[in-house]
Amino acid sequence: MAFLPRFAFNAFLCMFTICAPGLISGQLIYSVPEEMKQGAFVGNIAQDLGLNVHQLSARKFRLGADDGGRYMKVSLDNGILSIRERIDRERICGEADVCIIPFEIILEKPLEVYRGKIEIRDVNDNAPTFPQSSIALQISEANAPGVRFRLESADDPDIGTNTVTAYTVSSSEYFSLRTQKTEDDIIIAELLLEKSLDRELQSSFQLFLTATDGGTPRRTGTAQILITVLDNNDNPPVFERDIYRGSISENAPHGTLVLKLKGNDLDEGENAKIVYSFSDVALRKVGNLFSLDPETGEIRVGGQLDFEEANSYSLNVEVVDHGSPVMTGHSKVLIKVIDVNDNAPEIKVTSASNIIPENAPPGTLVTLISVLDRDSGENGHVRCTVPRNIPFKLQTASDHYKLITSEMFDREAISEYRILISAWDLGSPSLSANITMSITISDINDNAPRFAESSYNIYVMENNAPGASIFTITATDPDLDQNSRVSYTFHENQVINAPASTYLTINSMNGTIYALRSFDYENLKNFQIHVQARDAGMPPLSSSARVNVIILDQNDNAPVIVSPSEHSGSAAVETVPRSAGQGYLVTKIMATDADSGQNARLVYQMVKSTHPSLYKVGQISGEIRTARNIMQSDTAVSQTSLVILVKDNGQPSLSSTVTVNIKVLENSTEGIVERSNLLMDPEYLSDPNVYLIVIFSCTSVVFLLIIVLLIGIKCKQDRNNIQAYNSRSYCYNPGNSHGTFNGRLAMAETLRNPGTGRVVRVSDLNQYSACLSPESAKSDFLFLKPCGASTS
Repeated sequence: MAFLPRFAFNAFLCMFTICAPGLISGQLIYSVPEEMKQGAFVGNIAQDLGLNVHQLSARKFRLGADDGGRYMKVSLDNGILSIRERIDRERICGEADVCIIPFEIILEKPLEVYRGKIEIRDVNDNAPTFPQSSIALQISEANAPGVRFRLESADDPDIGTNTVTAYTVSSSEYFSLRTQKTEDDIIIAELLLEKSLDRELQSSFQLFLTATDGGTPRRTGTAQILITVLDNNDNPPVFERDIYRGSISENAPHGTLVLKLKGNDLDEGENAKIVYSFSDVALRKVGNLFSLDPETGEIRVGGQLDFEEANSYSLNVEVVDHGSPVMTGHSKVLIKVIDVNDNAPEIKVTSASNIIPENAPPGTLVTLISVLDRDSGENGHVRCTVPRNIPFKLQTASDHYKLITSEMFDREAISEYRILISAWDLGSPSLSANITMSITISDINDNAPRFAESSYNIYVMENNAPGASIFTITATDPDLDQNSRVSYTFHENQVINAPASTYLTINSMNGTIYALRSFDYENLKNFQIHVQARDAGMPPLSSSARVNVIILDQNDNAPVIVSPSEHSGSAAVETVPRSAGQGYLVTKIMATDADSGQNARLVYQMVKSTHPSLYKVGQISGEIRTARNIMQSDTAVSQTSLVILVKDNGQPSLSSTVTVNIKVLENSTEGIVERSNLLMDPEYLSDPNVYLIVIFSCTSVVFLLIIVLLIGIKCKQDRNNIQAYNSRSYCYNPGNSHGTFNGRLAMAETLRNPGTGRVVRVSDLNQYSACLSPESAKSDFLFLKPCGASTS
């Protein structure tokens, strides 16, 4: 470093100065002299903060938008802080002892803020200057040696040793220079009369007053002193004090008295009359802030004071008498401005983003908040808060606040927060400031699609048109955007050993279900599928609902007559003995309908009869019975032909007919022979008939066994209530037109079995009766039950 000048060497050391306590608290301190060239090195911020130079650009390394950013710049390549423009300490800080330029270093991704300050050191770049290039003095020859004449002080905007430190005057046998330093380190120069003047010998003098500062190199300023020797007024006015001190609040109204000057002149008459005024330098400093009454010497507030702009004023005042020659006295006035709480806090938010994901954990940094108050003392001491009923809180850092999250978020409940940030100072009265910042909660896929119900029932009429819409199932998702976009699919269900996709299809976008085929109730009455709703989030979430597809019956099947059957287009033939009485069971029409419910409820009706008064058919049972006793005249009719219509209760109704021929026999032998011949006929015993007889017999046996089993269980459970149930049961006997059942008559009654020609006695086990409870009248079905059993 030996090749550097001493000034440059000192500057070089100061530029690398970092205050250790500041570094610990996240604050850098640099010291540079003023008047450095543009681009001059200030400090290596990246190195001092331990930052990775290669990541500065990616992390958006920058200076904050404050005074530091105006005078300084930072390089993204190496993190070096340098001079942006010329720094004039006197223009920035005026007469302040310490000149500080704060700066702020901001890094985003993640957000970090470092604060620092640059101390601008004064250099001796200003020479002392006098208010005027010449100073005119009028000195009476009557003045005795030893009289002092106050001279105007030179002004040097530099501070410390760079300001005025000495005055000298050119050599003269009549005059010399005396200086004295006040307690405020202000040098006062006075011209001392060393020898009595004689106006007749020399009426004027010309001297040169030189002001020298203590900088390196030293700078000087010179003013010419023109002295005119006068007669008479030999006492200059003087102030009672060399320095006047006063204080005033910055909010003092116009006209408020600051202090009062007092000057004296030992002369008499006109020579003792004095006038007060500000010096030219003082007038330039105070402008219209203060006024001085020339007669009374009162200094009053003349404008709006601002402690934050200037906290003190140093003014030169003069007192001039009315003598001839005029004589002048000088003094200095120091006015201190008292701070009042007239500045509200200023809230500054440094935020990387105002969007926070709803799964952000508590403690997540949202933004940094700086609160500044230009006042001083308690007036500048600031507190900051946010409301308590929000999931955010403030955390105090070194010289700022951190706004962090305090709870987990639920965007579906609250998607945006407007946070009121309040700051107030500790002044009296306290001043406050508020700002509102908006925080948006971004969505994550934390909600699965939800169906309104866990199970749906779809009713589809059979014989539906393939491709028609049968139902729309909808799931909702409270998330946003793609997290709420729901698509629908079927789980791979099996319907009669076939995939559900062969029966139904679903629109993946809106959940509309379409039938791919026409359903047949007789083959498929219901089936079950599972629909899955899945959102488009990452990862996707899903839920499912069960859909029960119920096929509704249509009346698309006509009744099929099972018995008696017609053979080769010929009507069925039945026989009745001559001895048969009223209500004799000739035969029973048995029919089936593949439909269900009302569509399968059959009604029997006789539509044609060659002998209508002799036979009747049961509307419900289908039993053909004699309507009266067979008389002798009826035997003359060899055969009665009946056409029986069997129709269902559907809409529209479907029907079938069967023709039955009935013969009246005089003796039973003839009938038996005829029926035996029928049984031996191979055409009558064809395979379909045998199959039908076997199936019908097996079904009847199983049905009777089930009824017996159910009756046994029910009787055991309701043994104590049998009589009550019997009292509410109605027994119907097909052979009794009055609706009552006579067991003995049924036991004794003989029945000619159709097609056999034999008279067979019906055993008790083959007897049946239909028990109709009051409730059964409301049902679509008629159930057979043993008389007296419970109908529940």
